[in-house]
Amino acid sequence: MHRNDFCWCGSGLKYKRCHLDFDEHIDSIKFDPRMGQIKPPHEIIKTEKDIAGITKSGKINNAALDLIAENIREGIDTLTLNDMAHNFIIENGGIPACLNYAGYPKSICISINDVVCHGIPSKKTILKSGDIVNVDITTILDGYYADASRMFMIGSVSPEAEKLVEVTRQCMELGINAVKPWHFLGDVGAAIEKHAHTNKYSVVTALGGHGVGKKFHEEPFVNHVGEKNTGMLLVPGMVLTVEPMINMGDFDVRTDEKDGWTVYTKDGSLSAQWEKTILITETGTAVLAD
Repeated sequence: MHRNDFCWCGSGLKYKRCHLDFDEHIDSIKFDPRMGQIKPPHEIIKTEKDIAGITKSGKINNAALDLIAENIREGIDTLTLNDMAHNFIIENGGIPACLNYAGYPKSICISINDVVCHGIPSKKTILKSGDIVNVDITTILDGYYADASRMFMIGSVSPEAEKLVEVTRQCMELGINAVKPWHFLGDVGAAIEKHAHTNKYSVVTALGGHGVGKKFHEEPFVNHVGEKNTGMLLVPGMVLTVEPMINMGDFDVRTDEKDGWTVYTKDGSLSAQWEKTILITETGTAVLAD
């Protein structure tokens, strides 16, 4: 690409005034193929317009999770929570991204106790004291996605379950803190894995985080285990989720054969998950959905 060509990102600016310095910085880095180090593809680098779009979607997503936080309680069924979030997102101009995604039947995911993720809301599923619950919401607004999940503890929760929820939150935050521009994606998984294992927990490896933008799941796949200085180079303009799933027992999971969606811990142990959508900036990160 020549200096005076329009930039590949679609910003409408000339290359020399947009991503020339960015590309030259990447080209100056010596990648080690033995460490699986790779360049990020141009198509996952977000423009200012993209970032603004994801941010607006994130505001609705955050407010939907706030609404759930205000209403989740012992005795409520999970379909009621689903409908609450669905209606809120629609009323604010958004689209619940989960609804009909690859056949998923509801608008949000609600995963309880040994359900790792993708729990399907139901009128028959009533929350009870002692439950730990993950509520995962993804919103589309004007074609842009935002994705986040939070944990909730219902009534009187055991100290063991409470610790799992807190350590999982810490794992997410440590993973986010490991996201630094011009470092590598493996740093994220390494930080999460170390903290989980220090606390005698396991990390689910069959599922992970992902890029976010105009698609539900974009590159890169964010593994929550790994080695430092491996994988894709992290650069300003990338948007991704950090969403570790931490099990009290073994890391193996199984998917419900009947509904094809609900993912359980294979050994029946408790699982927890927190998730944020983050933007990589020139100096660190910014949270776009939490």
